[in-house]
Amino acid sequence: MRDRLHADNDPATLRVPDPSAVRVTARRVLRAELGVGLAEAKAVVDHVLAGACSGTMPEVEYLARKLRGAGVGAVCARP
Repeated sequence: MRDRLHADNDPATLRVPDPSAVRVTARRVLRAELGVGLAEAKAVVDHVLAGACSGTMPEVEYLARKLRGAGVGAVCARP
């Protein structure tokens, strides 16, 4: 399934333009959405804030919407 998503969709990167005070909120949202533990969520947030979190456009836009819903200014951008 994931291979088909990659074949049918352009790649995208999840970005947070102003990461100053969003670590805890982003960690909470990503932990819930990805079903990972605290350590994994911290690592994902570090990747997001570094601009290194990528996936297919639908995957990244989904996470960006969830983050924006929690007050984090996340955007889905093409690399």
